[in-house]
Amino acid sequence: MRRQARRLAERTPPQRERHVDLLRAVAIVAVVVGHWLAIYVTHDSRGFQGGNILRVVPWARPLTWPFQVMPLFFLVGGFANAASLTSHLRRGGSSTDWVLGRAARLLRPTTTLLGGLAVAAATAGLLGADPALIGVAVWLASIPLWFLVAYIAVVVLTPPMYALHRRAGLAVPIVLAVLVGVGDLTRLALAVPYVGKANFLLAWLAVHQLGFAWQDGRLPSRRSVAAPMTVAGFTALVLLTVVGPYPVSMVGFEGERVQNTSPPTLALLALAVTQAGIALWTRDRGNRWMRRPGPWTVVVAVNSVIMTLFLWHMTAVVIGVPALYGTAVMPDATPGSGLWLLLRIPWLAFLALILALLVAVFGRFEQRAGSRTAPAAPVRGVLPAALTVAGIVAVIAALLGLALAGSGYHGPVGLPVGMVAAYAGGVAVLGLVRRRYARPARD
Repeated sequence: MRRQARRLAERTPPQRERHVDLLRAVAIVAVVVGHWLAIYVTHDSRGFQGGNILRVVPWARPLTWPFQVMPLFFLVGGFANAASLTSHLRRGGSSTDWVLGRAARLLRPTTTLLGGLAVAAATAGLLGADPALIGVAVWLASIPLWFLVAYIAVVVLTPPMYALHRRAGLAVPIVLAVLVGVGDLTRLALAVPYVGKANFLLAWLAVHQLGFAWQDGRLPSRRSVAAPMTVAGFTALVLLTVVGPYPVSMVGFEGERVQNTSPPTLALLALAVTQAGIALWTRDRGNRWMRRPGPWTVVVAVNSVIMTLFLWHMTAVVIGVPALYGTAVMPDATPGSGLWLLLRIPWLAFLALILALLVAVFGRFEQRAGSRTAPAAPVRGVLPAALTVAGIVAVIAALLGLALAGSGYHGPVGLPVGMVAAYAGGVAVLGLVRRRYARPARD
C-alpha cells in the first residue's frame, strides 16, 4: 500500500487542488478519533456497560466543535464532485455514467463492510454467542451507515444540483439554509412532526453547494472573503448555541431533547460556514505544504482507503472493547476523571492498531474500486438512466433501513435480511447497467 501511494503521489497532476485532499483526510481522521474519544465503557458482573461521554460529562460538549467535521467533508466533497463532473462532461461523458462511477467507488467498500459483518455475525452465532450481544455488536459496527445515506444522496443529486448552481450560484445554499431554518421552526417551535426531517438532506446539500462555489471561484480563496466568513459563522454559532435555543454539543447523544445532527440544524450550518471560511483561509498554506513529497504521500494513502477507514472504525471498537475491558487489561475508571482521560491514550493506540489491520485486509477492495474505469462510451438513454435511479433509490432505502434497525438481534447474519436483499438488488441493478451499457476505460 505504501509503494502504491508513493506511485500515485508522484503521478499527481500539477494543477490538482491538493488542499482539498488534505482537508478530506483531516476530516475523516477527526471523525474517527472523535467517535473513539466519545465512547466510555465499564465492565462488571452485569457485563459491558457504556455510552456517550457527552451524556455524563457536560464539559466535554464544547469540544465537539473541532471534532464535528462532517460539514468539512461535505464541503470538500462538493468541490471534488464539481471538478470531477465538469471534467467528465467536458470529455463527452454523461451524467448517468458519472453517477455510476461515483456510486461504484462508494458501494464497493460498503458491500465489503456488510459482507464482513454478516460473516462475523453468522460465525459468532455458530460459536454460541449471545444473540443480544451479536445484535449490539452489529449495530455499533454499522453506525457509519447513517452518514453514508446522506452522502450517497448528495452525490447522486450532483448533476441537477450543479446545473442549478450554474444558474443561481450562491443563492442555492442560501435558500437551502432558509429551508433548514423553516424546518427547525416547524419542528422545535410549532411541534409539527416530520417536516424537519427534510433537513437531513437540505442541510448537507447546502454545504455541498458551497463546495461547488469554491471550486468554480464564486467563493474565492481570498482572505478578504475567508476571514469575514469565518468570523460570521463562528459568531452565529455562539449566538445560536450559547444564547439561542440550540444545544452546545455538535454531536447528538441519548437523552438530549434537541440534537444538532439529528436532523441537522441552523447551528450545524453555522459551524459549516466557520469551517468553510477556515478552509478558504488556509488554502495557500495547505497547497504549499502538500508540495512536499512526504506529507503528500501520506494524504494520498489516507484518501485511497478513506471509505474503509470510516466504515470500519466502529468495528475496531467492537473488537477492542472485549479485548481490553473483557480481559481486565483496561481498568474501569469514572468517565471524565483524570484516570479515564489518561487511559484514552492506550485506548486510542489499540483501536488505531486494530483499524490499521482492518484497512490492510479490506482496504484493497476500495482501492480496486478507485482504479476501476468509467465508461468509454457515455451511457445515454431513458432506460439506463431510469435503472440507475432505481438502483440508487433501492441502495439508499436499504442503507437507511439498516441504519434504523437498532441494536436488536435480526437473525443469523446480524442484519435485517429484507434490507440486505434490497441493498444487494440495488447494487446488482447498478452493476447490470454498467455491464450492459458501458465499456470500460480509464476515467
